Amino acid sequence: MTELTNDGTVSRVAVITGGASGIGLSVATHLAAAGHRIAIFDQNGDEAHKAAEDLRSSGSEAMSAEVDVTDRAAIDAALGQVREAFGPVQILVTSAGIEAQLPFTDITAQGWERMIAVNLTGTFNAAQAVIPDMTAAGWGRIVTISSSSAQGGAPQRAHYVASKGGVIALTKALAYEYSPEGITVNTIPPSIIDTPMAQQGVQNGYIPAISDLAAMTPVRRAGLPDDVGAAAAFLCSEQAGFITGQIIGVNGGWYI
Repeated sequence: MTELTNDGTVSRVAVITGGASGIGLSVATHLAAAGHRIAIFDQNGDEAHKAAEDLRSSGSEAMSAEVDVTDRAAIDAALGQVREAFGPVQILVTSAGIEAQLPFTDITAQGWERMIAVNLTGTFNAAQAVIPDMTAAGWGRIVTISSSSAQGGAPQRAHYVASKGGVIALTKALAYEYSPEGITVNTIPPSIIDTPMAQQGVQNGYIPAISDLAAMTPVRRAGLPDDVGAAAAFLCSEQAGFITGQIIGVNGGWYI
């Protein structure tokens, strides 16, 4: 279901997984500012509720659901609530993810499976669940959040890099399959973005200090969630209809 915003642009229903904080929250904020109706899915139900409440207090239409993206039944149930409240989904941004750092030989089968389940299978679950809405409408936008580590590799993060590399490959496959039906699918692989997850990674010793990484970045600063949010909002816009299957690096100059 589409509506018009006050300035005459099209308002659509957007689902953001991992939307309660960091990159996902910024994406939700940018899409809300564009006049879209926002559904925030996050494993942290309290934070998702607060994020939706903040958007509503700013005048946007927003709702939230506590969702583990590895649980397809939970995704389907939450999407039922979204469709009842707002209508069919035409925008999806998959920002839910986890990370860890371990020597390759120390990665357990359970650790590998969990990484793949959240980062790759979670992306699969969300995309497969919403694509029927998009094909019915003849219009859709999917943006996956991958990682620059999947482009260049990273030590002691084989499971994370593999999962995000899978996200890039899945993105390209979906773009090829669904672009004829009016659905674009692109991925944003950020480099270092100063988010709560990155800060936790610093504390856990997964990554160096944000300031050290910023000094190695060509633009000489760390990325901000809004850097990714703005790019994702553009890829979800009418103007981005000729962009699909692309890796849109928001990375401060890495991998150019």
